[in-house]
Amino acid sequence: MRVAVIQVGYGDAEPVQERVERVAALVREQAGHDLAVLPELWAPGGFAYREWDARAEPVDGPTAQAMAAAARDAGVMLHAGSIVERPTTGEHGPEGRGLWNTSLVFSPAGELVATYRKIHRFGFGAGEPKLMDAGEDVVLVDLPGGQGRAGLSTCYDLRFPELYRRQLDAGATAFVIPAAWPMARVRHWTLLAHARAVEDQCLVIACNTAGTHAGTEMGGHSQVVLPTGEALAMAGAEEQVLSVDVDLSVVSDYRASFPVLEDRRL
Repeated sequence: MRVAVIQVGYGDAEPVQERVERVAALVREQAGHDLAVLPELWAPGGFAYREWDARAEPVDGPTAQAMAAAARDAGVMLHAGSIVERPTTGEHGPEGRGLWNTSLVFSPAGELVATYRKIHRFGFGAGEPKLMDAGEDVVLVDLPGGQGRAGLSTCYDLRFPELYRRQLDAGATAFVIPAAWPMARVRHWTLLAHARAVEDQCLVIACNTAGTHAGTEMGGHSQVVLPTGEALAMAGAEEQVLSVDVDLSVVSDYRASFPVLEDRRL
């Protein structure tokens, strides 16, 4: 499987519509890959809390339509990062926010094949918890070519290993994790991605944001990590595309040669 990890960099001066068009062009450049991955909230702004309500859209809104077209043009499965979702149905979650941090996954034909609403909201009572409802569902999606199943999570989820155990028990062989992780804690980002790969013996594809927006410097350092803990590729701090070839048999082979998961008691 050939994977493109698109570490988008942006700042406050770039209009959202221009950013969407620019990122769609980046996706189209990934023709020849099987899977392309974008960061969390790259269109509305990962830390642009004050703008989220105005920039919210449904899962078939303008950002989704642009990404569906780009996936179709490139012929790639696209994890389009996440949007601030406001359903057209007027749906509200248990806390009544009516907004979610929602990931979108498109097939190479441009069809929406999976959505994931972020379960763990970052902000310690402010930010996401104040403005968004929490997702409730564990979501997996089949990888291209029948090469396994990927569990979906987003950014702050990475700090909660029990989610990944749930995904593992549901058949995950890979984890795809878009993020808007700041530079101030980028060491945690790299460490936790490696931990999730090693403890669950899964491939980790982790796509972070670059640039500075809303006064926050983003951490970059997107990465593809094997279940052995080896990093196949690691980005720097600037906008960058990682192109990585992964043989997914590494997961089953490593689980067979080092069957630590068979010793689980809990």
